[in-house]
Order: sequence, then C-alpha cells, then structure tokens
Amino acid sequence: MNDVIIIGGSFAGLAAALQLGRARRKVTVLDTGLPRNRFAGHSHGLLGHDHKPPLEILAEARQQLARYPAISLVNARAESVSGAIDDFSVLTGNGESLGARRLILSYGVADQMPNVPGFTECWGTSIVPCPYCDGFEVAGRHWGVHWTGPQSYQSVKLFQHWTDKLTVFADGHEIPSEIQADLARRQIAVADGRIAGIAHQEGHISTVNLDSGRNIAVDVLFAQPRNKPSAGLHESLGLATVDTPTGIVLKVDERRETSVPGIYAAGDLATPFLPSVTQASSQGAMAGIFAQQSLLA
Repeated sequence: MNDVIIIGGSFAGLAAALQLGRARRKVTVLDTGLPRNRFAGHSHGLLGHDHKPPLEILAEARQQLARYPAISLVNARAESVSGAIDDFSVLTGNGESLGARRLILSYGVADQMPNVPGFTECWGTSIVPCPYCDGFEVAGRHWGVHWTGPQSYQSVKLFQHWTDKLTVFADGHEIPSEIQADLARRQIAVADGRIAGIAHQEGHISTVNLDSGRNIAVDVLFAQPRNKPSAGLHESLGLATVDTPTGIVLKVDERRETSVPGIYAAGDLATPFLPSVTQASSQGAMAGIFAQQSLLA
C-alpha cells in the first residue's frame, strides 16, 4: 500500500513526490512522458532553471528523485481509479493494480489546436499563450493577438508592457465598438476576417493569412486555444470543476484538496489563470505537504 499515488509526473507531480519522499512516505508516480510544454524549446521564469529546455529540467528532476528510496517512478497511464480515502485503487495501463491512502492528480491538460493550417506546427515556437513565459524574448517586436473574447482585451492591454507593435486578429469575433475605439486610441491595429492559415518556416511565423486574401507579417502570435484535461479520471471520481475561458479545471481548497476527501490536485489541471512551470511546481509541493500532513489523522 502506497501512502500516496501521484497521477502525472511533470513539474507538479515531481514536486509533490519530492516533498513526500523527503518525508519518507511511500509514493508512486505514474506518468506517460507527455508533458504539456514538450513543444517549447525553453522554459522561462523558473528560478534556477530560466531558459532551459523543459524536458531537460524534468530529466534532471527525475535523476534527483532517485536518491529517495520511498519514491517509485513508473512509466504507465492510470486507466481507472476507485475506492475512497485510505483505500484508493489505481489500475494502470500495464494491468497492475496499486493501492494508496491518498491521491494527487497532476495529469495536466491538453491544448486543442484549431483547424488552421500551420497553427500546430508553430505551437510552442512562435505561437505561444503566455507573455510571462515568452514575452521577454520577443519584446519590442511585432506581436499578433488572437482574439477569443473579452479576456483578450485584458491581454492586449497587458501586452503593451512588452511591445507597442500589436495587431489584433478578430478571427470572426465581433469586437464591441467601445473596445475598438480604445484599441484605436492605443494605436493597436485590428485585422477583420477569419484566419485561414499560418505561413511559417520550421515553426517560425512569416505571416498570418486571412480569408480575405490579406497576409499580415508578425513575429509572434499570442493565442490561448481551448484545452481539456489530459485524462477523464476526475469525471469518474465525480470531482467538482470550475469553468474558465479556455476550459475546465478542478476545484480545490486552500490545501489543494478536491471535493472528494483524500484526493488532491495541482498544476495546470487545477490552475484557472496563467498556468506556468513556477505555479505548477509550487502547487505540487503544497499538495505533497498537505497530503502528507493529512496522513497524521
């Protein structure tokens, strides 16, 4: 019987495992090896690891966890979960059944790429979601902004801290007249029409091509496609969720516990706004600590 099973072994999951291993709690981490940011060449904003490839950071973290005998890293998918607090059972894709007193869900989310030629190829290279993650490297250059709704207006105003060269791509959305007036006052161009394709060279944008035939050159496109949890375990467990502009996340309390006792969540799966490696690592550590403390009862 494990003290804790962690489902998802990226930044949140490994951070949780580290805290539990140091507390000498028996923990198994199940991971498929497909972190959300595997498409990114570099990770930014993580103290001590700034501008390092995310897969390199994760590989180093796994090596460091090897010194803790209570931690077991297993390359397997969690197919199903059953049971209740102090007696959870996890069935893996390898057909193995594992027991645990607590669970930490950190299997993240999967971004849903729009059906636009070139978009997927540029994702993580020149189409990115977060200015805090990638804004510094392209500061002062021409940014495109993919409009998806009212939240995009806040993003545009935020982006002006990095650059004064912005083009908003409406992509078929109706932008309210008062917002259009403010964008004009800010000297931010608005390109009407739908995005028909992204011209690029090995993932680096050349132009955003509109269905009107107009092609607009930008250096980077900031977009926030919808996403969904990478697995459906939360549904079978009946966990409460929260709707966000880009998808759903798990609802957790101040101790990272979900609506079901004994189940904790961390990382992008439970982050409603501006997910990042830094947040995932912090939340994972806290989930591990609180799960460990709950075992005292």
